[in-house]
Amino acid sequence: MSAPEERAALPPASLYSCALRLLRAEPDGRLPEGGYALPDPPERRPRTRTSWKSACEALTEVLTEALTPPASRTDADADADADTDAGADTGTDAPGVARAAEEIHPRLAGLSIRGGHVQSVVTGLPLADEGRARALGRCLTRTGTSPMAVCVGLALLTRLGEPEDVPYLRVLGRLRDLADHAVRALDPIDSPAAALVWLGRHTRGPELRGLVDALAAGEESSVPGRLEAVLRKVREVRPETARRVAEAVRLADLLREARPGETGLVAGTGRLLRRMSSANDYRAEVLACPVAVGLFEAFAVRAAELPPTLDHHAILLSVALELHSGPSRLLEWGAGRREALLDRLESVLGRPDWRALLAGGSAEDGDPAGQRRLDWARRTARQPFRRDAGCTGPAGRLRIEATVLDPVDPDIVETRVLIDGRPLVPAAFGRGGAHAPEYLLDSGRLRATDEPREVQLAEAYCTEGCCGALHVTIRRDGDHVIWSDWRRPAPPPSLLPARELPEYRFEAAAYDAEIARAENDHSWAWPARKTARLIAAGVRDRPDLLTRWDVEQGWIGTDFRDRDRTVVTLVHRAVPSAGQGGEDAHRQHLVWHVPDDGTTPEHRAAAALHRLATVDPRTYGGGGAGRSARSA
Repeated sequence: MSAPEERAALPPASLYSCALRLLRAEPDGRLPEGGYALPDPPERRPRTRTSWKSACEALTEVLTEALTPPASRTDADADADADTDAGADTGTDAPGVARAAEEIHPRLAGLSIRGGHVQSVVTGLPLADEGRARALGRCLTRTGTSPMAVCVGLALLTRLGEPEDVPYLRVLGRLRDLADHAVRALDPIDSPAAALVWLGRHTRGPELRGLVDALAAGEESSVPGRLEAVLRKVREVRPETARRVAEAVRLADLLREARPGETGLVAGTGRLLRRMSSANDYRAEVLACPVAVGLFEAFAVRAAELPPTLDHHAILLSVALELHSGPSRLLEWGAGRREALLDRLESVLGRPDWRALLAGGSAEDGDPAGQRRLDWARRTARQPFRRDAGCTGPAGRLRIEATVLDPVDPDIVETRVLIDGRPLVPAAFGRGGAHAPEYLLDSGRLRATDEPREVQLAEAYCTEGCCGALHVTIRRDGDHVIWSDWRRPAPPPSLLPARELPEYRFEAAAYDAEIARAENDHSWAWPARKTARLIAAGVRDRPDLLTRWDVEQGWIGTDFRDRDRTVVTLVHRAVPSAGQGGEDAHRQHLVWHVPDDGTTPEHRAAAALHRLATVDPRTYGGGGAGRSARSA
């Protein structure tokens, strides 16, 4: 037999041993960007096309058989099991498990089912003998030669893994196609290890890769410097990346152990906490972070070391807003801990040198971005330190807050709905933030009438058609207002337990008063946004302003690229030109930039409404108002 024939006759190596060999060949144990590709698989068996349901049923059948101990065992069976178990590091001494893994391996390799569906099947599988299931998971992960067999083993260890499994899971996490499955198994038992595997698989860029390499190589002395480079640019990373960085470096411990005066680390931690709390990545990652409470506490303790600058003021105020009414309020705080952190932050921002920052007239060097941030800090300074958002009891169950975040953030306006002091949307939905105040409040959608009305409170960050939305039906019932008949997709995984949404009953008088207060609160809006709200209100109250010109209202707000500029969009059905056809071919969008003439928002809105009443908007152009049209 030739050498190639001899190699072909050898049993295939396990994926774990292949990953371990690649790891040992890597200089300093560094993680390759994106992970290693799977080794060349053995010759594929022909796969039968089956439905997703059939594939899941087949997987359930295979696992049920493997997890059922044999009813009777002969001496020959026991000897065969012992021979099988002795052949490799199977991770089990449970009789017959290694043999069962060997027998089901070809059947698993022939299944065509996605990894996420594998996890779903294993999660719902009844386990009469958890010890046997754990042993089977270890055997499949350590000796499996097909991705499907290893994936099933990782799914079992996601439910049942223990600290002794961590070294094997970390090695398998080096394989690109298995990394996310390994992360899921690591998360419950070693979140820093899980975070490092995740970062090795998903991160790009010199700052993040430098940090990942330092952590993987155990270069502890270089981690703080690498970390600060990441924290300086943390607003540019995804919220999950921010969370994984905090977990991988054990940031709370670093912050507690840092020497006095390491303000870069303190400020960077505040920015990272804000990024973790953002809903711009579908869910607020802070709710999936097991060390979030400790990280908030470590930051608040060190906050007093920050020198009073506008940037530091914005960081402290952002963290306070998050603790006051953001998703982080849902963490398991215990009695008084969250309130104590707010008291600490209020004490820092209340010092004379910090108050003096907001007392000055303008930002340094006349910087427009700095001025915008300064104006925001002045408008928002007291909001997180009010205690009325935590009221309970029938008269104070509901609180609606329009919240403006730091202007350096991409999406800065949220409507926060709190019931019994708990933020509703991140708890009940978790796939995007609540709609803007203009949608929920200015439109009157939250008002209760005798006629039930379904209201969309939030939409997924992508679209409702992709990942759903949160709907509730609001109706008046005598002396009460009722929120019921919820519609939503299943919430994404987090540390929060999934629960059915109850029917909420509010005293009607208190409910009406809260909605009226929120609708009439304009204190959060900056001049351009307030101008837009007033124009929109005028158009709603006087629909003839648009119908006389044969135009419809589009979007009215502030420019995404320049938040100090008010934008009014209108839709006009143009007369079709020769050869055109189709109803939508003749829609034109008119974009009107309302000029800032230095007057108050009330004056600018009144002037804009007067112009709509007297001048055809289809003719706008020049004179400080821009016009553009495009076919829809």
